[in-house]
This record gives sequence, structure tokens and C-alpha cells, in this order.
Amino acid sequence: MTIDLTDTTTAAIDRALTETRRRLGGMTVGMVLTLIIVADEEGQYDAIRAANQAAREHPCRILAVIARKSKADSRLDAEIRVGEASPGETIVLRMYGPLGQHADSVAAPLLVPDVPVVTWWPESAPAVPAAHPLGVLAQRRVTDSAAGEPQRVLASLARAYKPGDTDFGWTRATPWRSLLAATLDQPHPRLDSGEVQAEQDNPTADLIASWLGLRLSIPVARAVSSGPGVTGVTFATPDGDITICRPDGRTATLTWPGRPDRMVALHRRETAELLAEELRRLDPDEMYAETLSHLGEQAGRAAVTG
Repeated sequence: MTIDLTDTTTAAIDRALTETRRRLGGMTVGMVLTLIIVADEEGQYDAIRAANQAAREHPCRILAVIARKSKADSRLDAEIRVGEASPGETIVLRMYGPLGQHADSVAAPLLVPDVPVVTWWPESAPAVPAAHPLGVLAQRRVTDSAAGEPQRVLASLARAYKPGDTDFGWTRATPWRSLLAATLDQPHPRLDSGEVQAEQDNPTADLIASWLGLRLSIPVARAVSSGPGVTGVTFATPDGDITICRPDGRTATLTWPGRPDRMVALHRRETAELLAEELRRLDPDEMYAETLSHLGEQAGRAAVTG
């Protein structure tokens, strides 16, 4: 069911939701969180589609906030979708004029009571997510450094980090981190250095390199490859190189001196999978915080040296 409300108010939206739930039999039962999406008109479709897919695992109310630049007076349009693409509710809020600067006052009355709030910026990340008006409402704040200038965004996120922040650059690293941990969770020769190969502007590779350097206490270089995404990780040892190579974005090959090669599934994940992973964990990610801080310190030292 879809309901369009033009030049409306939050009270009218709430009444429409109540009436819709009455007709459909109490759709808010079982909702585990509220997901706020901060997007523009161009990117809202893909973001909402990914959120609806993630909501099949995490039933939630989705509030898509779109601030439309306009010289007109403040106006709020809403589109309510219930019982369509996901088990929850989707409310698209289009704010015109000065109202867009007060999106938190519009979103706050529409939050599902007594459940966590997650705010997601699928495009441009704010300089300080925790200080953003819609970030203040949330326990978890999700950005995507790959959508902008990754190195600049990661440096900004490192300076502004607050417990509850996370980034899809780190979420994309989860399969790599799992494979690397499993690879090194067995007797291995001394690791002298490491190298992560990926496309030029790939924040996931930067975070993996920082994480490895932090956990292994070895120098880890960042090399450029043709992609897609992260294409390999190499460790130099006295016995030869231990290498994980993924040239096609789907399958990795583990090469270990003196052992037969092993093939491992390591596919690149869609946005809906990344979002679903982040919605599973609503407590602060301490390892991301340590890795991001370490990356920020490395960038600061490199800037001074340069």
C-alpha cells in the first residue's frame, strides 16, 4: 500500500501510518529498529532498495530524508509504503526550503518507540557524523567513504570518531579479515612485511593495511592494482611469500610456500549485504575505532614527512 501526502505534517503522517497499520493488522509488531537514510533525489532509489532488502533480515521502519534545495517556503511531502518490498514500513520525506535544515525535528516524532536508531549516509559523509542533526538521534552512524574522496573522508572520520560510527569501507573488509585471520591462525614462518593491492582510491584496502600493521606489528605497504576492489594481500617471510590473490572479485587463491594452492570463495558484496551486516551489530565497533585511529596517525606522519 502506498499513500502520498503533499504539504503535510508529522502528525498527519503518524495518523496515516496508524490507519494503515489498522487496515493491515499491526505492522509495527516485531520492528527491531528505525533506519534513517540521508540521501538526495538521485541516490534515494538505490539506497531504499538496499534498505528494503536488508529489512527482510532486520524488520524496521525506514525514514528516507531528502532535502530539496528550494527558495520556496518550507514544505513537507511524504510517501508512505507499507507491506510492499519489505516486512516493515518505508516513509520517504521530501523537505523543501528552510525545513531541510531542521530534518531532525521532522524525523524524531516518526521514530519507532523504544528501539535503536541507525542513520546511514549512502553518499556524502558529514564531517562529524555524531554531530549531524540526524546522527544525534542514532546509536549507530554508517557512512561510505568510497562515495567521496576516500583518503580525505577517512582522515576526517578518524578525527571526528565517536563510539557508534562505522563505514562501509570497513564492512567490505569483513570477508578479507576473516580469511586473513584464518590463514594466520595456524603455524607460519615469521612475517617480515606485508602488502595490500587494490585500486588507487579504495578505502577498504587502506583499512586492511592499517589493521594488519596494527595487529601484526609489521610494516604493511599499500600497492595499486587494476582492481576490481582489493585484489591481493602478500606477506614476505623467510620461506617465501604467502599470498592471497583475487583478480576477478569472486574467487581468491591462497599460495603458501611448500603447499598446494587453495581456492577460496571471496565475492564482492552488494550494498544490501553490507547494510544487513551493520544492522546486526548496534554496539560500538572497537576494532574499527582502533584501525581508523591508526590509519589517521599514519596519514598524519606521512603528511609531516611529505
